[in-house]
Amino acid sequence: MSCGSTNADQLGIGSGVFPGPFLRKGTAMQAGWFEKVKRGPFFWLLPMAGVLLLFRLYPMFEAIRLSLTDASMVRPMARYVGLDTFSRIVSDFRFLQIVQATAIFVVSCIVLQLCLGLATAVLIKTGLDLKLRGTLFVRGSILVTWIIPGIVIGLIWRILLMEGRYGIVNYLLTLLGFETVAFLSAANPAMVSIIVANTWRGTAFSMIMQFAGLQRIPEQLYESARVDGANFLQQFLFVTLPQMRNIIFINLVLITIYTFNLFDMIIPLTGGGPGTATEVIALSLYRRAFSRFDLSGAAALGVLMLGINMIMAVVYYRFLVRDDS
Repeated sequence: MSCGSTNADQLGIGSGVFPGPFLRKGTAMQAGWFEKVKRGPFFWLLPMAGVLLLFRLYPMFEAIRLSLTDASMVRPMARYVGLDTFSRIVSDFRFLQIVQATAIFVVSCIVLQLCLGLATAVLIKTGLDLKLRGTLFVRGSILVTWIIPGIVIGLIWRILLMEGRYGIVNYLLTLLGFETVAFLSAANPAMVSIIVANTWRGTAFSMIMQFAGLQRIPEQLYESARVDGANFLQQFLFVTLPQMRNIIFINLVLITIYTFNLFDMIIPLTGGGPGTATEVIALSLYRRAFSRFDLSGAAALGVLMLGINMIMAVVYYRFLVRDDS
């Protein structure tokens, strides 16, 4: 018999003489550690962390990797070219036009959605406070626009704005004695068309966010303001807006990211035309990937969009979110 076996027999471990206190202690420590982990939040967050890693972080790092190559769907092999892809994208003569169109589209939609959403939320809350009939129906009708897919929104507005007398809006204009308007084939009217269509859809989401914020404001603040002689406008400026700043920040970040990444509604409405008048960065990315099969160029645009989104979020946070003190 080996020396190790003799020592084990002398100690009585595994022979039934002693119950193996060392083994029991190790097993108990392992079980206690596992129970402690189970009681904490991290164990239950592991499935969601795995989903985020697989469907969010991995595609992001893969896009960054592809942006440093000359990858294409028509070439089996790709080689690393550093920042040459970014240089090729930025030096394209259409890039500045696309950036300008994106800036006009995003800024206009954000301002309109935020203002109209807040105005609609205030009107609905006022109607609920006054117990006006039909307020819930109006709120539900507005929400319908948000749940309609972007492609369907684009088709609906294309039918409305179709040129000639076949479009509903142009037909109504001719009935009133006006000339038809080239809503989709002229640069400026086409830009206005996609802004109006996206605002029509996005105002509903902005209204939801800000209506929830309005309901959280204590009524005592308004009563104190009325006692001090504040009118409706003063109550809105000095009570409502300060109490809504965090909700406004969240709303701004979400509608900015959504609008900046939007392209599904533009495809059936204008297709990015005429020319590149309504071609935003997200639509340009889509075309590079699935029309020109330029994976590296599309990945580079995606990385640029990610950086712009992060910069806008930081700027919003610095200027809108402050300590309660």
